[in-house]
Amino acid sequence: MTRTGGFQDDDFWTEFHDFLFTGQRHTQAEELVATSPLLRFRPGARVLDLCCGPGVFTVPLAGGGYDVTGVDVSPAMLERARKHSADAGARITYVQADARTYDPPGGFDAVLNMFTSFGYFEDPADNAQVLRNMHRCLTPGGTLVLDLAGKELLARRVTPPKVVQRGDDLLVQTDTVLDDWARLRSDWVLVRGDHVTRATLVWFVYSAVELRRMAEEAGFGRVEVFGGFDGRPYDQDAERLIVRAVREG
Repeated sequence: MTRTGGFQDDDFWTEFHDFLFTGQRHTQAEELVATSPLLRFRPGARVLDLCCGPGVFTVPLAGGGYDVTGVDVSPAMLERARKHSADAGARITYVQADARTYDPPGGFDAVLNMFTSFGYFEDPADNAQVLRNMHRCLTPGGTLVLDLAGKELLARRVTPPKVVQRGDDLLVQTDTVLDDWARLRSDWVLVRGDHVTRATLVWFVYSAVELRRMAEEAGFGRVEVFGGFDGRPYDQDAERLIVRAVREG
């Protein structure tokens, strides 16, 4: 049996890669970049994909004509992202860096943080620092797009264990609410033949109201909340919690 260290451990991203980054997820990202009004920026815009993983959004953004930089702390994910970019013929700058410290001032017209890549740090102050860094990275008038599974959505989805099978591999995921809905723990068990890998992930979860306040405290103005990439309201029919905010002045 193998146990990974969760979000901060390259072994986690390697072991669970095929379940986290499926072909369907890549196809969905390509479609969203092509169609979503929330992912439409001026031609040639400088776009930062923060916590880019294996380039799921980074590559289609570059294919859309944007000047894209992908940042991730994981060497394994960046290696996959570079291969994905090379296969697609996309020219992308990749940087290995921690989201708590990466903050080149005014370098980007848009900063994206996609598919619940926010709230990973144990200290809430660190998560707030990531938002401040994203604000600092933007040029005045630049846009943040922050996409995650909101607390309101998770309340509908925390159910008995989820079982997912890919080929002969089996993944069992069990979610547990912690600290009066401040955090969520997700226990994963991956069975590949005779080999079992376990991982425990804990991250902070946020409501729309909480994220709006955090964005404003980080210095953002014109903070908007959406329930999907099509720009729908964040209501009982929402699919995602997406915050779009602007660095003013």
